Formats: sequence, structure tokens, C-alpha cells
Amino acid sequence: MIRLEWSSHFEKSLKKWVSKHPESRDVIRQKLEQFSIDPMAPELKNHKLSGKLNGLRAISAGYDCRIVYSFVDENTALLVAIGTHDEVY
Repeated sequence: MIRLEWSSHFEKSLKKWVSKHPESRDVIRQKLEQFSIDPMAPELKNHKLSGKLNGLRAISAGYDCRIVYSFVDENTALLVAIGTHDEVY
């Protein structure tokens, strides 16, 4: 099981996202639970990022919601940002 840590930027962007999209709260919670159990589950669409975000990864948490993260170690992931494709990339 992967332990999730939240950066301060992630916390701020999550609050902003949920205030604009309150219907997404349960989907995000479910996706993060799924991620902590199996980060490579196909429905998360987990993928490496490149360019200025090289070294980071992202998962899908809905139609146009992405969560950017990095692995701190093999058992810990640091959540960095959440938002639309254009907001986080």
C-alpha cells in the first residue's frame, strides 16, 4: 500500500478544485484510495511526464482532472498538484 503525502500546493489546488467542482469530491477520494492500493491500475491512466515536469507522474481522476505526483520512495507518493490538463501541465 502506498502512503500519500500532500504538498501545500496540492492542498490549495484541491480546495480550489473541489470548490469549483463539488461533484468531483467522491471521485477524487475513490481515485486516491485506488491509487494507494494499486498505483498502476489501468483506470488511473498513470503516466510519466516530460519536459518541465520530467520526473513527475500523473493519474486521471475524472474526465478533465489530473493529479500530479512523484514517488518519494517505493512506499510513499507526494501529491503535487490537481487540476485540468492545461492547469497542471
